[in-house]
Amino acid sequence: MQNSIVNNDPLWFKNAIIYEVPVRAFADSNGDGIGDFRGLTEKLDYLQDLGVTALWVLPFFPSPLRDDGYDIADYTSVNPIYGTLEDFQEFL
Repeated sequence: MQNSIVNNDPLWFKNAIIYEVPVRAFADSNGDGIGDFRGLTEKLDYLQDLGVTALWVLPFFPSPLRDDGYDIADYTSVNPIYGTLEDFQEFL
């Protein structure tokens, strides 16, 4: 993926190929059966090879998971099942 997250074109999305990523189901790096940010990071080259230019990451914050993660309990950290804040920062 590109190293820049800033795009000054207000209509960038018109030509973008956006891939929605459910972290939980995408790529598991530690064999526990749950996708995580390390697994997602390992697959960034693959997504780029597919032509993906932007990722829409589904909720990954700590949550009771009664609403597929949309019932967020803490907006300042990462649900431990998906990794650490450092894993997320590496993904970015």
